[in-house]
This record gives sequence, C-alpha cells and structure tokens, in this order.
Amino acid sequence: MIEVERVMTLDHPLTDVVGFLSDFANTEMWDPGTVTCDRVDSGPVSVGAEWRNVSVFRGHRTELLYRLARFDPDHLIFVGRNKTATSTDDLRFEDAGGRTRLIYRARIEFGGLARLATPLLKREFERLGDEVSERLPRAVDHALGTSSSWGDQPL
Repeated sequence: MIEVERVMTLDHPLTDVVGFLSDFANTEMWDPGTVTCDRVDSGPVSVGAEWRNVSVFRGHRTELLYRLARFDPDHLIFVGRNKTATSTDDLRFEDAGGRTRLIYRARIEFGGLARLATPLLKREFERLGDEVSERLPRAVDHALGTSSSWGDQPL
C-alpha cells in the first residue's frame, strides 16, 4: 500500500470547500492525473454516488469507478476500484477562523502482480501529492471565487 498525505489551508469557509470537493467530478480541476471524471448516477451528491474516473499514470490510461463512501460535514471518503487497484481519497476538514484546513490523504492498494511494483511507485505518488497540494487550492479559489494572488495562472 502507498499512502500520501498533504495538509492545506484554503481561503474559504468549510461548508463551501466541502460542497466543492464533494462532487468528485471536480477532480478534473485539481488532480494532475485525472483526464475525465463523470458522474454515472443522478440525484444529489450523497453516500453511494458514483463517478467514472479516467486517469493517466506513468503513461498508462486507467479507469476506476469511484463511490462516495462517507459524507459528513467535515469528512469525505471516496473509494475507487478496478481490476488491479483500490484507491481511497480521504479528506478531513477543520474550521480555521473562516478558512478551511484540509488534511488530504490518498491511499492506493494494488492487487495481483501489480502489488510487486508498490515500492517502486512510492516516489511517483509523492510527486503527485505535491502537485495536488499546489493545484487544489487554486481550483477551489477558481470555483468559489477569490481575490487571491493566483491571478490568471492556469489551474
């Protein structure tokens, strides 16, 4: 298993941040590996909602079906699965005086022969974690509106 954790402070109220991040389709804006992420069911976002996520990792295209497994006012968990891996995005939120402290933990477990590559992939997942910690605050600012110093920088 590989686990990566990043902590970010976002310049928006907790409820707004949770609202934005609870729609996993928004990973297209902040996850550097995501190519597309589309909701496969309908209705309000709640536990059980599902998204089809297509990502590119180390030049290989992969598809996972993600399900919202936990939806609390301060905690979201998304679990994605395919034949070779289970990926968990665990997002915990804390109020920080009108801002939001986000503890983002990504965990991936490989099955079968892919499990043998786990030690070799740790560094790549750490790099992706660094990119998420740069892109996610900009995506939140862009989606929720802000006068931050990010200006016209691309997401």
